[in-house]
Amino acid sequence: MGAFEISGSGVSDTLEAARIQVEERFLEGGSVLLSVMDGLNQLLNSLDSVTSALNASEGSDAGADLRTTVKNLTELPEAERARHGALSALADSSHSLRKHVADMQETMRYLRTFAVTVKITGAGLPEFAGFAQEILERIYSGTEEVNSFAGHLDRLEKEVKLALAFGANMAKNYSDTVPEVAGALQGDARKISEHRQHLAAIARDVSAIARGIQGKVASTLSALQIGDITRQRIEHVQSTFSLLEEFLSGPEGNCLNADARRRLECVINHLTAAQMNEMVQDFHRDSQSVVKTITSFSHDTHEILRLRDQMMGNGESNFMRALETSVSAAHEIVKQVDTATRQADQVSQSTLGTAASLLQSIDNIRKVKTDINYMALNTNLRCSRLGEEGKSINVVTAELRIFAGRLDESADAIVNGLPALEAAAANIAPPADAKSGGLAENLDSAVADIRGAADTMDGELKTLAEHGREIAGKIGQLAGKLDFQRDLGDTLARCADALETVAGAEISDISDLTEIIAPLDRKIFKLYTMAQERTIHRNIIAAIEEPQAAAAETAPASTGDEDEDLFADALF
Repeated sequence: MGAFEISGSGVSDTLEAARIQVEERFLEGGSVLLSVMDGLNQLLNSLDSVTSALNASEGSDAGADLRTTVKNLTELPEAERARHGALSALADSSHSLRKHVADMQETMRYLRTFAVTVKITGAGLPEFAGFAQEILERIYSGTEEVNSFAGHLDRLEKEVKLALAFGANMAKNYSDTVPEVAGALQGDARKISEHRQHLAAIARDVSAIARGIQGKVASTLSALQIGDITRQRIEHVQSTFSLLEEFLSGPEGNCLNADARRRLECVINHLTAAQMNEMVQDFHRDSQSVVKTITSFSHDTHEILRLRDQMMGNGESNFMRALETSVSAAHEIVKQVDTATRQADQVSQSTLGTAASLLQSIDNIRKVKTDINYMALNTNLRCSRLGEEGKSINVVTAELRIFAGRLDESADAIVNGLPALEAAAANIAPPADAKSGGLAENLDSAVADIRGAADTMDGELKTLAEHGREIAGKIGQLAGKLDFQRDLGDTLARCADALETVAGAEISDISDLTEIIAPLDRKIFKLYTMAQERTIHRNIIAAIEEPQAAAAETAPASTGDEDEDLFADALF
């Protein structure tokens, strides 16, 4: 027998060591399983975070900003052609006004000449000296208005010319680059959307596997009841030996001779051996089921790590970075677009302002023309009163009135041409609710959102990878921690073998000792918590029939015992 003594009490010491080992091993296994469950919860939380990041990225303003930017970029070539046409029309309108402005300037030069002539001709007439100076001052004032008008038109033409040159260059750039940039953005956005869907599908697969492992862990935790059951049954065997020793040292045992004592010990040894053999078989079956479940974890873990690597892109940065790169590349084009837009807007606003200034100048020129006419009329009247002395002045003032009328004709022509200039300016004016730099701002916002989503996704995938590694490590520990059959199962089997050896091949007959051992039988029977144990007991020690009176006296207690047994049967 080696380390085992050939006695039931000797085996009891070994059983105590086995009981302690069962308790420690199963507690340790339960702790590892709970730790795996905690790791799985963290993994699932991480998966939820990844899914939330994907949903946030999908529903963020970045997508809307990009779609708006791509749409605007796609429309740029046509929009620039329309803008160029509007600028050309504006140039034509200003050019048509230029001829009338030149006529006005020429007229004002004639008027100045006539005014000086009036002043010289009437130099000998004191009453004309102040009057001639007043006419000259009014003509100078009108000349300043006309020159100011011409200055406004010059600035407008320069701005339009610059915008036309810039626009022509941008139109070529748009046709060369915009379709390619817009197409790249659309393609990358589509790839990112597909990649997000791929990541979401993988996340669902990982979640399903993780939840499957959760179910297996819960099942394994339930199966660990075998540890508690085994511990209890070992304690029952130990208590059986203790009750036997107590019985043999008591008054009933002292009444037994050596042969009776030997036969009783033989029966008890067979009883404990039978209980141990049954327990070892149950332990082997249930622990093998646990090991089989744990073994299946290995495949699940490998699958989680494989899917995790797919989500990580084999160590490469996630696809969100690709979109950020493409959007950044488009940024220079968009900035040029915004520059052209702002310049065209400035030309438009300047044109509208110039048109307003021209109208004001035209009104002032009309007033100058009216004043000159009145002065010339007054001069004619005065000259008529002077007779021959006033004839020469009268001729000059008549010419003055003729050229003042021409000034009015030029002003009318300009006024008639202003609506065309205003309409051309309106065609290049931005909408009332538009903002300069809108494309760049949309793209900046999209870049910021994409970068934020990429950083979030990188962080969540990194956390997911760490949890995946942690789960793999913990599950790797389970195989060793929960392989109860190794060492522990062997120890229990050796205990069962030792009890069988102690019991021997034959069960002794103790039918003549029935009444004497009845108390011992009842005490041992009360130890059991499983119907299986009671069945084994009765297969070896038959139920003892007590006298009717004794049964009547102990009826309440027996009823309680039977109720307890029925309750135990219901549980097990």
